[in-house]
Amino acid sequence: MNADLPRTVGVYGGGRMGAGIAHAFLVAGCDVVVVESSAGQADAARVRVADSVAKAAAKGTLGEPPQAALSRLRVTADPAGLAGCELVVEAVFEDAALKAEVLAVAEKHAPGAVLATNTSSLSPAGLAARLSAPGRFLGLHFFNPVPVSDLVEIVVAPRTEAELVTRAQGWVAALGKTPITVTDSPGFASSRLGVSLALEAMRMLEEGVADAADIDAAMTLGYRHPVGPLRTTDLVGLDVRLAIAEHLARELGPRFEPPRILRDLVAAGHLGRKTGQGFYTW
Repeated sequence: MNADLPRTVGVYGGGRMGAGIAHAFLVAGCDVVVVESSAGQADAARVRVADSVAKAAAKGTLGEPPQAALSRLRVTADPAGLAGCELVVEAVFEDAALKAEVLAVAEKHAPGAVLATNTSSLSPAGLAARLSAPGRFLGLHFFNPVPVSDLVEIVVAPRTEAELVTRAQGWVAALGKTPITVTDSPGFASSRLGVSLALEAMRMLEEGVADAADIDAAMTLGYRHPVGPLRTTDLVGLDVRLAIAEHLARELGPRFEPPRILRDLVAAGHLGRKTGQGFYTW
């Protein structure tokens, strides 16, 4: 295990992103505690992490047997399990009230831990309002899928201690990823740019400029993006993209207003890959 990493890391939320974050710290040698909202959700989170580790082993990217990595994993529905964690990463749904509540619970059970939020667009300053030690809090925005993504966006809140930013940069590097550091602003750098491109692609589809595959090909072949903006939206989840766009529209104005096509697809339950239908059929 890299000495720059925390020995024990908590991940609050075991969905796709939380499981990926747990995977990243597990394979780096950390002990990881995943907290979920119920016993059933905890079981599902355990399966997600185990499946992710197994895939890494099958690809030859795991430096130890899967059982060895998973022996360092604990999954629970009791937030008291976070006691002793040096770092706790919140990875629940993109809802400010829920995230603030989860962070307050995490601080209660791991009072000496550094707290981080995996939000892709919400202000860490706002999420820190209920924390007694906001200096030990910042954003660690991992990207989906976490195990193979190279980027982590470190978001510095107004009261984040400078020394913590340096430590976080070391953690990200120790995970084999590249940190970028941004100030606390709506959408940060990544979501603001990514959502802007995706919304324009949706407007083009809505206007009949081209079909989804050709719009995406314009970016993958013309600009060397690995995945086009509409396929990326399917992977992220149309509901997630809608929530981020609505937040950015409130903060930055009408240029981020979600197109009707996005609202209609979400209302119809077509959320992308996770439901089998979005801009593409999966």
